[in-house]
Amino acid sequence: MNFSSKHIEDTINEFAKLPGVGRKTATRYVLHMLKQDTKEIESFVNAIVNLKNKLKYCSLCNNISDKEICNICSNHNRDKSLICVVEDIRDVMAIESTQQYKGVFHVLGGIISPLDGIGPSDLTIESLVKRISEREIKEVIMALSTTMEGDTTNFYIYKRLKEFNVMLSTIARGISIGDELEYTDEITLGRSITNRIPYENILPIK
Repeated sequence: MNFSSKHIEDTINEFAKLPGVGRKTATRYVLHMLKQDTKEIESFVNAIVNLKNKLKYCSLCNNISDKEICNICSNHNRDKSLICVVEDIRDVMAIESTQQYKGVFHVLGGIISPLDGIGPSDLTIESLVKRISEREIKEVIMALSTTMEGDTTNFYIYKRLKEFNVMLSTIARGISIGDELEYTDEITLGRSITNRIPYENILPIK
């Protein structure tokens, strides 16, 4: 596709780098932006710049935050003795949308995947262990995707935490094998958390 302006072409190329955005969609976005007034464009650009420069990660759970401690961890109505371990912030959003979970979170920042070069040291597992050793935690829910990598990560966490006096549970298998939490409907995800089971119950060898 030929463009009469290099500025348009450069902007389309940047939009097309976004996941799920092809060149036709990117072109539609850019042409739409051209119709907006300067203040709206500046507001859009500033929001993106602030997202990159001012966004923080909660010092307790590693969730995204505007402050040192995220809104979930600082909420006095949340059960601080209950921690739900998730892969990334998309899973926090998915679980929060169910409005059925009242505990706090711990965001790993990924899952163990040797093929992708991701090992335990690349995740926030050590900070999870430290968190449990320093606070009165009654239960840890391992709410990772029901994939081979998710199961491997669950088992690694289980081995690291079994020495502590804390209940380890996992979400019920209402979620199909291979599914990721962010694509699971709210009702199914909510039930899977509510009907969670002790992790040891699913181990092949006890």
